[in-house]
Amino acid sequence: MTGAADKIILITGASSGIGEATVRELAQAGAKLFIGARRSDRLQALAAELGPHVAWQALDVTDGDSFEAFAAAAVARFGRIDALINNAGVMPLSPIAALKRDEWKKMIDVNIHGVLNGIAAVLPRFLAQRSGHVVNVASIAAHMVMPTAAVYCASKFAVWAITDGLRQEHDDIRATIISPGVVATELGNDISDQDVASALREWRKKSLTPDAIARAIRFAIEQPDGVDINEVIVRPTAAGM
Repeated sequence: MTGAADKIILITGASSGIGEATVRELAQAGAKLFIGARRSDRLQALAAELGPHVAWQALDVTDGDSFEAFAAAAVARFGRIDALINNAGVMPLSPIAALKRDEWKKMIDVNIHGVLNGIAAVLPRFLAQRSGHVVNVASIAAHMVMPTAAVYCASKFAVWAITDGLRQEHDDIRATIISPGVVATELGNDISDQDVASALREWRKKSLTPDAIARAIRFAIEQPDGVDINEVIVRPTAAGM
C-alpha cells in the first residue's frame, strides 16, 4: 500500500504537540486514525473536529493492558492496524546529582516501556498479516548527551536501539525512528528544576513547530511497503547542535 490514504494508523501522545500535529497531517492525507493519550477531553475534541475517520480512546502507555485494549479497540473500529506511531514521551530534565528518582522512573516508564508496550500490542497482528509499520519518535537526544539530560538521552537512545533491533529482526515490518531537534511543544513543562526550565525556554528560541515533525512522519508512512525510511533527523536551520 503506497501513500497514507485509507491506512489505519494508531497515534499515541495525540492530545498536543507533535502527536496532535501528526493527527492533523495524516487526517488530511486520508488516513483513518485511532488516537490515544491520557487527556481524553482533548482527544474527544480533536476527533469531533476532524470527523468520523478519527476515533479515540484514553491510553496510558505505561500500562500494557491499556495498550492492548487500545489496539483491540482500533481493530474493532477499523478492521485492522497498518501502522503505529509511538509518540508519547516526557522530559523532566534535571542534574543527576538532584537525585530525582521519581522523575527518572517516569521517563523510563513512558519513554521506554511505553514504546515496548506499543510494539507488543501491534507486533503479533503485523506478523500475522505480514506487514506493518512502527514509527517511534525518539529525539536528537538519542545521538548526543547534554548536562541535565542524561536520563532523557538514555531513554531516547533506548528507543533508537529498540527500533533498529525491530527493523533487523523482521523483513516484512517497517521500522522508522523520527529524531526531532528542538520543537516548540509542551514537552518539558513538567521540569521541576527552575534553572533547567529557564535554560530550556532560552534554547527553544530557535525551534521547529510540531507540523515539521508531522510532515517527516507522513513522508515515512507514505513510502511503498518495500521502502523503509529507517531514520529522519529534523533540526531547526538555526540550531547550533
